[in-house]
Amino acid sequence: MAAQVNKWVVGLTVMIPTLMVVVDTSVVNVALDHIRGSLSAGIEETTWSITSYLAANAVVIPMAGWLARIFGRKRYLIFSIVLFTLSSLLCGLSWSIESLIFFRVLQGLGGGALQPLSQAILLETFPPKQHGIAMAVFGVGVMFGPIIGPFLGGWITDNWSWHWVFFINIPIGIFSVLMCLIVITDPDYVKKALVKIDYWGLMLLGLGVGCLQMVLDRGQSQDWFASPSITWLTVISVIALAFFIVVELFAEHPIVDLREFRNPSFALGNVAVFFIMVNLFGNLILPPIYVQTLMGYTAILAGMVIMPGGIASLFAMPVVGRLINVFNPKYIIVFGILIMVFAAHLMSQFSLQADFMTIVQPRIIFGVGMACMFIPLMTLTLSSIPKEEMGNATSIFNLLRNLGGSVGVAFVTTMLSRRYQFHHARLAEHMSPFELPYYTGSHQVSQYLIYKGFDGSIADHAGAGVIYEQLIRQAHMMAFNDVYHLISIMMLTMIIPVMFMRATKH
Repeated sequence: MAAQVNKWVVGLTVMIPTLMVVVDTSVVNVALDHIRGSLSAGIEETTWSITSYLAANAVVIPMAGWLARIFGRKRYLIFSIVLFTLSSLLCGLSWSIESLIFFRVLQGLGGGALQPLSQAILLETFPPKQHGIAMAVFGVGVMFGPIIGPFLGGWITDNWSWHWVFFINIPIGIFSVLMCLIVITDPDYVKKALVKIDYWGLMLLGLGVGCLQMVLDRGQSQDWFASPSITWLTVISVIALAFFIVVELFAEHPIVDLREFRNPSFALGNVAVFFIMVNLFGNLILPPIYVQTLMGYTAILAGMVIMPGGIASLFAMPVVGRLINVFNPKYIIVFGILIMVFAAHLMSQFSLQADFMTIVQPRIIFGVGMACMFIPLMTLTLSSIPKEEMGNATSIFNLLRNLGGSVGVAFVTTMLSRRYQFHHARLAEHMSPFELPYYTGSHQVSQYLIYKGFDGSIADHAGAGVIYEQLIRQAHMMAFNDVYHLISIMMLTMIIPVMFMRATKH
């Protein structure tokens, strides 16, 4: 990077497009019903607008370092922002669900490279002893985006229209391009280079990661391996990724240099970040479902439940970035994990009578723990990587981070469904015509309807309906409690790989 450019200006320049891309991953979710009605599409078709974006994103992320070497990093960064911005305009102008899905694929291809490129630029711009601060800047975009996204999407959709969910990216994208043109320069070791294209690696990576992302995103809705399409996609993904690993290990100029895993801290850090993101994104997706499904919150109120945790992370990240220079990052990560375990335990105690503050307080605690965990983990994983290899390393790191998040969402939604079925069956065992009169709610409803002149059998059925509705809500609530409890246990086990990582002394 040019020495005369202030590192904070560089940080702001790369954080803006990163935040834009991360927000767009979740901002569309709350607008799906409006999109479906406007474009006369079915639920299955509409969800493809999310799946296609995530799949395209996942395919490009591991290629980012390689593509930067091919085209030059600054040129490729600007091209990615332009493609993302232009495709956002086209998404907003979509005239059918098919056109929206196509433009979302383009948007994912443009946005996928922005996270690893931004992270690599930050780590090169800030001196090694300030890598914690650099990762705090990056973490603001990566971790705050999924939290602000649903709230922003709900507000825009309710007050304007779903088209503006995409149009809002246009001025931000134009500003980002202008900033990159002025601020970003390429070091000598990332200048455009003539590299032989690894066609086999390119094909196998796209096929394997794309199919894997589709399996994770659509598995639960199609009952996983009961669906032939999910089974075939899984088989294709496993075979393609296995061949990809073999090809890349022997390729002269691999798309993804897997030899980075010879670095023990990098290897352990990637294992840790994958499984931590499984738990983290699993935890992030549960509160909106809980408050909207069981507590009757609107999309905007659901966003307000999540937002305080994001604000807590926003304030904690710079502090954690400075603490890394004082304490061993390993112990800060462990402290963060313990805080998140405690927060998940508090969430496992939620009930159908929980008020707003009871739900928000664990989210704030969780947000602080998230900052204490995420910033040191990124720093510890990537600080030992030479600058020349940073683009490739950040691509691998962000791929595993994103896949961990996708696995987390798939795992949590599956477990939530399975535990609901279990508790529903157990509770329904005791709901019979002979036992219902003894339930206070059923008896009161029946007596009230008889008093109003209804037939006795109709009154009994109405009372049973009230009880059955409560049974469904209680089964859902118990399922949420189980999943939160499971997350807290799984998160606790992540301390083990972290303790084997070595801090880099600069």
